[in-house]
Amino acid sequence: MASGFVSEVELEESRAKRQEEWDKVRKAEDPTEAPEEPYDPRSLFERLEEQRQKKQMDWEEEHKFKNQFRGLDDDEVEFLDRIDDIRTEAERQRIVEERKELEEYQRQQ
Repeated sequence: MASGFVSEVELEESRAKRQEEWDKVRKAEDPTEAPEEPYDPRSLFERLEEQRQKKQMDWEEEHKFKNQFRGLDDDEVEFLDRIDDIRTEAERQRIVEERKELEEYQRQQ
């Protein structure tokens, strides 16, 4: 099992590799040496906690609309049922009238 420590040789190899990559993408106005990776002095726990909180906030943002909707109460259901009944009755009457007009037209011919 490898230890968590990095030798000076490994550091130099990674710097050389980063410098090669930097030379490939470097523009004329950029510095010749690759910039060092930013050092984060926080503990691993603090960094992981920050990531967890960010994930939690993203999840809450994504699901916040889900909690804004509520079910219909009895009065609302009754009202919508009445509206549906009225529309159904109007459609039934329209069909009956069309049939009457069609029969009357066929008798005239």
